[in-house]
Amino acid sequence: MGFFDFLKGKSNPPPGGGTPRPPSDRRIAGLAKVVADKRAQTYDRMEALHTLADIKSGDAAAALLPRFKYAIDPSITDQEEKDVAFAGVVAAGKDALPHIVEYCEQADGRGWPLTWPLKVLREILDDDEYRDELIGLLGNFDTEYARNVDPKLQIILALEELVHDDVRVAVEPFLEDVNETIRFHAVETSFKQNDEQSVEALLRLLGTEESVRVKNKIAEGFVFRGWSIPAEQAADVKKWLSDTSGYFLNDALKIEKSQHEDY
Repeated sequence: MGFFDFLKGKSNPPPGGGTPRPPSDRRIAGLAKVVADKRAQTYDRMEALHTLADIKSGDAAAALLPRFKYAIDPSITDQEEKDVAFAGVVAAGKDALPHIVEYCEQADGRGWPLTWPLKVLREILDDDEYRDELIGLLGNFDTEYARNVDPKLQIILALEELVHDDVRVAVEPFLEDVNETIRFHAVETSFKQNDEQSVEALLRLLGTEESVRVKNKIAEGFVFRGWSIPAEQAADVKKWLSDTSGYFLNDALKIEKSQHEDY
């Protein structure tokens, strides 16, 4: 009898048609070991995923989450396995929440992708709860150098879809992140809030930013939103726009983009 056959045998109902016992911690641990093993046989791993998904408990969700840490070939199999894991964690509902949060909190130092766990949070939480969880997770990060910025980036990208003053406040410090990609998306998320309280922080970044891509993103946002520049900063803003892609400050103290750029 193989390892997985042994596990399946443990799940058989007792003689006489009685109610099956809840899955033991030992059994879930055995299934979790298969799920976490990238080198396990595809059949065994998929069967373990389905078994855990059917349990619909917080412990089962915790055992499913490691499947999101790695990718396998072919990609279609990878997607199928992650779909099963996703459905299983969602089925556990809010019992899965502490395990998802723990996974996300550990992702920074270990380089785990957050795409799937964040999708689960979106499914099991209402809008306010989801926003608060994202903001709480973002608060675990600072603006200093990090070898892997993907977890921080994925949270900021998720916040782009939400509009709330708490989002504006949470993302604003990352306008000063040392990573250019983080700053770029912090600018995008700030503009998505459509709140002119962001003007001061965005102009401060425009004045110190070295990346033309980020400066263009700031200028583009001011054009799209139609926000005015404070008169006392007009001279500085004109200077800061000089190395953007054709953006300038007009007489009405609004940023425009030239229709006739020289390249």
